[in-house]
Amino acid sequence: MPVYIALLRAINVGGTGTLPMAELKAICESLGFTDVKTYIQSGNVLFRSDLSEAKVQKGLEDALAERMGKAPGVILRSRGELHKIVDEAPFADAKPNFLLVTFLPEPPPADALDKLVAPDGEEVQISGREIYIHFPNGSGKSKLKLPALKPGTARNLNTVRKLAELAAELEDSRA
Repeated sequence: MPVYIALLRAINVGGTGTLPMAELKAICESLGFTDVKTYIQSGNVLFRSDLSEAKVQKGLEDALAERMGKAPGVILRSRGELHKIVDEAPFADAKPNFLLVTFLPEPPPADALDKLVAPDGEEVQISGREIYIHFPNGSGKSKLKLPALKPGTARNLNTVRKLAELAAELEDSRA
């Protein structure tokens, strides 16, 4: 049974609203997902499901919209995709907590970087459905502007590594 990693957009960090992770876990279990595990309070959940990615996404978005009044946006990735994202992360000298990966529902347009404003020396690289951003001074006070980031949700490289590790443990536990 495939392992999915769902990354919720704008949960517990502003935007759509607050959702306790215990409640997120219960919602996933009510949808028939198994081995559900959440990670930190920012809308990260791992689980197994025999459903297709499209059905998993629709079911989770609908259930969250019902609970919250509005769907927060759900980005799904597989264990393999997360490992590839970690393995191919650019900016090797960047501190992992200063390197954000923005997960997008689909690849950004080819001209996405044309609209980049990076006044603090931020470095940006696109790879598939992800945008990597190195914030040399941290992201908190950054004035970076990149419209292509809007539909996505970001996690620092430490979090992505941990999610990949948890996905591997979950997948390997049934191997």
